[in-house]
Amino acid sequence: MASRSKRKNELDVDLGLLGSSLGYHLRRAQLAAFNGFSKGCAELGISPGLFAVLEIVYRNPGLTQTAVANTLGTDRSAMVAAIDKLEKMNLLERCAAENDRRSYALRMTEHGNEWYQAAEQKVKANEEAFYEPLQDSERELLVDMLTRLSNRAEAQ
Repeated sequence: MASRSKRKNELDVDLGLLGSSLGYHLRRAQLAAFNGFSKGCAELGISPGLFAVLEIVYRNPGLTQTAVANTLGTDRSAMVAAIDKLEKMNLLERCAAENDRRSYALRMTEHGNEWYQAAEQKVKANEEAFYEPLQDSERELLVDMLTRLSNRAEAQ
């Protein structure tokens, strides 16, 4: 009973400017998506951020660490730490980049390709569960609008 009244009090909180703040709602949605991923994909033993790196490398073998970091909007030093983790898991490997010996290109290992193919359906199912309250057209519109906002921010 105590948790029910506590929940009601939380719902009665005046959010002020936050109630109409896109940033606030984006952050809440991101937390919900990441928590859903953590629960729905726990057996994969990987975070949404690490999966994003694998998704990009799987679809674009040979990209440099910098290109992957830029694509994901991640700091390059954070990308190095992510790549280190994925290398230790034997999911991807660094190779000398063809055009720049100072850079590393990223490729999936054989184990990484097998792991990804097994994980892909679980991640897709998790995404579908997250978007369940939205119609397909709403989902497409939401992704389009968020893409426009992030592209504009990157261009500035």
